[in-house]
Amino acid sequence: MGRLAGRLAAARAGALVGREAEPAVLDRMLSGAADAPIVAHLHGPGGIGKSALLRYAAGRAELAGRRVVHLDGRFLDGDPRRLEEAAAPACAEAGTVLLIDTFEQCRPLEAWLREAFLPRLADHAVVILAGRVAPDVEWTLDPGWAHLFTALAVRPLDAERSHALLAARGVPAEQRGAYAAFAGGSPLALSLAASVPAAAPGTAWEPTGDVLTTLVERLVGDLPGMVHRRALEVVAQAYVTREPLLRAVLGDEDAAAVFSWLRHLPYIEVTPEGLHPHDAVRATLAADLRWRDPERYDDVRVRVSLAALHAVRGASDADAPLRVAEWMFLFRHQGGPEHPYDYRTHPHLEDTPLRPEDVSGLVRMAEDTEGPASAAAVAHWVVRQPEAFRVHRRAGSATPVSFMAVLRLDTPLPEDRAADPVVAAVWDLVETAAPLGPGEHLGVRRFAVQPGGHQRPSPLMELISRRTIGEEMRAHGRAVTFTVFEDADRWRRYLADAGMPQLAAVEVGGRRQYVFGRDWRRQTVDEWVQHRARATSTPVATWPTASAGPHPAARLPRPAFAEGVLEALRTWHTPRAFATNVLLTSRLVPPGSPDPAADLRDAVLTALDAIRTDPAGVKAHEALTATYITASRTHRSAARRLGVPYGTYRRHLALARERLVERLLRE
Repeated sequence: MGRLAGRLAAARAGALVGREAEPAVLDRMLSGAADAPIVAHLHGPGGIGKSALLRYAAGRAELAGRRVVHLDGRFLDGDPRRLEEAAAPACAEAGTVLLIDTFEQCRPLEAWLREAFLPRLADHAVVILAGRVAPDVEWTLDPGWAHLFTALAVRPLDAERSHALLAARGVPAEQRGAYAAFAGGSPLALSLAASVPAAAPGTAWEPTGDVLTTLVERLVGDLPGMVHRRALEVVAQAYVTREPLLRAVLGDEDAAAVFSWLRHLPYIEVTPEGLHPHDAVRATLAADLRWRDPERYDDVRVRVSLAALHAVRGASDADAPLRVAEWMFLFRHQGGPEHPYDYRTHPHLEDTPLRPEDVSGLVRMAEDTEGPASAAAVAHWVVRQPEAFRVHRRAGSATPVSFMAVLRLDTPLPEDRAADPVVAAVWDLVETAAPLGPGEHLGVRRFAVQPGGHQRPSPLMELISRRTIGEEMRAHGRAVTFTVFEDADRWRRYLADAGMPQLAAVEVGGRRQYVFGRDWRRQTVDEWVQHRARATSTPVATWPTASAGPHPAARLPRPAFAEGVLEALRTWHTPRAFATNVLLTSRLVPPGSPDPAADLRDAVLTALDAIRTDPAGVKAHEALTATYITASRTHRSAARRLGVPYGTYRRHLALARERLVERLLRE
């Protein structure tokens, strides 16, 4: 048994990955070091590893030949006589180690323990408490206890230590990122996640229902009532919870009382912003609700999304981007690490209005980044609509480092068309497909200029995204919105998910800029934020479909039509992106079609078959089919399948795309 006890102690010590500081303090206490504290209080949320540290201390004490008294606060019933009786050996036998777990259940006894019981400890006795609630401040205010007592806050593991714990549990390296992201640094969540079989290759890992049930019980514990559970469901979705958010979701009657209850929970952090839950608690509650009740999961997200929208609308101009960032938190897991929905704050950057002294610098920045024609357009609009510009600066500096502009237009002026070909194309789209009514206007996020990594996701582009979304959420009378990107390949999927299809490609000084748009009369902002919040939402068609007379999309310039064909091929196997293609509203799709995407696919396949019947087009058909329809992983693998050199394949593919465009234009 002695050998077994030693092996158990060693195994438990090895399981304390990332817990170097706490065991070091406990070891000093157990060694009897003269300057070591006599009483230690471990505190932190459920599942953070407090009990594991107590077991470590017990093992070390037993190996040293000390007597160990291990109590559980849940069974002491807050009765000092019961505690005194159970812990009596600590007062009678020198060197006894007294461990009390779940000490939050003994909080009424804390003052009695400090003032009446502990002064009677035997020589060299040590006491280690563990609970979810931080200790009473009287421990440090009392000059006698100040040097004999220590509070050890047990915090979540960082990413490196989380991965180390998972490695110790045998989790494959490729799976550890998903496990760690879910667990939020909680050793309990990491250990339970590691007990779940690894996901099949190519599929996302998700915790099982058993794991979620166990985690909710251990991390959260018993709740006073259903309204408290509903409040935690809100906290799990919102970036930060304030009382108005609870009032919006739960109603006036419950919000104040429940908010007060929330702020005293051990796994809730109270900050100047509001209430933040521990990451593991947030992830567990959200995953558990989605598993138990998907409809309620969507309902909570929709309510939080609407409350965030109202917060944006009620915010000052300076605070609006922060409120938008809080709304973005709902979508933090969508689209991978480069997804532009980023809720983090960037205190080193400032979003400011345009100043007269900024103008020359902005024009130069546009010329360096997008060329002289774009710079000329900036020079026009800083005079025409200076209020449309937002300039970003490093904190404490007056020098612009990036800028954006959201133009507000209600009448097409000849001088605007002449100065800016993109705005001219936008007016053509509106006049043809979505004419403005009385009191309506359109908005164009015309410029997003970031030198260096032009339009690459970054803190500066996040500020631009937040300001753009905030403008849409706060605008009155906006009927149509457009956004313009030169780096369209990077942003096309993001915009498709947001319901903004590509509508045009415009040449500006020899460089192509892409216009994406939506008609808010087809889906209002309120409807949009609700739709976006649903877990299984798909993009809604937000650009007008066929109506009487020639359809507007039939007039697409050839470059825009060709780009639509290429995009249809690229997204052939990604239905969500395919469903936003500009050609869905072209003459290739019958007016009033119940399934425009299927009709567009049929039109492309028919054109491909027509190419194959032409002897000169056989190679074109083979190149397009191998590359897009049967979806080779890379162009080089498609060339290998066709048995031709890569250079020959590229020539075939370029000619094939031209043949397909020509064929579809004749349809």
